[in-house]
Amino acid sequence: MNQAWLGLAITGCGSATPAGVVTNDHLTTLVDTSDEWIRTRTGIRSRHVVSGTESLNSMAYQAAIAALDMANLAASDLDLIILTTSTPEDLFGSANQIQSQLGANRAVAFDLTAACSGFIFGLVTAAQFMRTGTYRNVLLIGADVLSRWVDWSDRGTCILFGDGAGAVVLQPREQDQLLGFELRSDGTQGQELTLGYQSQPQQLSPEITVHQGGYQKVYMNGKEVYKFAIQRVPEIIEKALFCANLTVDQVDWLLLHQANQRILDAVSDRLNIPRSKIISNLANYGNTSAASIPLALDEAVRSGKVKPGDVIAAAGFGAGLTWGSAIFKWG
Repeated sequence: MNQAWLGLAITGCGSATPAGVVTNDHLTTLVDTSDEWIRTRTGIRSRHVVSGTESLNSMAYQAAIAALDMANLAASDLDLIILTTSTPEDLFGSANQIQSQLGANRAVAFDLTAACSGFIFGLVTAAQFMRTGTYRNVLLIGADVLSRWVDWSDRGTCILFGDGAGAVVLQPREQDQLLGFELRSDGTQGQELTLGYQSQPQQLSPEITVHQGGYQKVYMNGKEVYKFAIQRVPEIIEKALFCANLTVDQVDWLLLHQANQRILDAVSDRLNIPRSKIISNLANYGNTSAASIPLALDEAVRSGKVKPGDVIAAAGFGAGLTWGSAIFKWG
């Protein structure tokens, strides 16, 4: 490949959410809460949840089709599909199932798990394949169905999470539109946000006992995660901007993982980025984990808010604990 074409750009985006909507008023029948209590603490009014025949794969497929259509790219031209998710339909992975649904028979496909940071980690991973010239056309999907793993009797978590999917198409460009990035992990704080495995012993013989079971519900220490986010996210964005040789004044839009409006506002304030530059749709969707950034991006692009050439400072943060930032131009 011509070395001049080892840059990349996002050329298409798409999103999908389930039909079912759970409002704050609905939650008052499940836990001791109120619409006002939820809105003032999180900014969330409603969230979409999978039901019936809907699934992570069906949402990911719809988001992918929309992104491919915007990019004017056939699925058969894809070289790589990365699905960022913590809630696959199959523990062995769902990316190959989506590859089959799309008819992307040339594409390598795999899952990548980094919780709510997944989309940023996936974007950086895709860029490495593209910048080495290994792959040209990449489909990156963020999708999660956390409604399956939420404790609907815990008002500290059930008010936060929703289901959804978002996707982007990445293609080679002479002028690289991924301007800078920075990734971080800290396993010493991993206990603050978990979806852990719980097993029961089963004796196979007097000498051998295996442990089988399933996953527990989502646990989150909200205060610690909040403190982590408002400290680490501004730092990581500043580092990514430094790599991009840009200042905060040159940022057109701040696109954060849609976890809590108070976090979005606090990060904006710490960076001295006007709140008017925040892209936020969590009021209608809640925290959709790896889907939240591409879902919000798709809405902002299709509404005309984000325009070609706009500089976007994106950041994800969540379980692991993981966090990362990517600075890119749209289109």
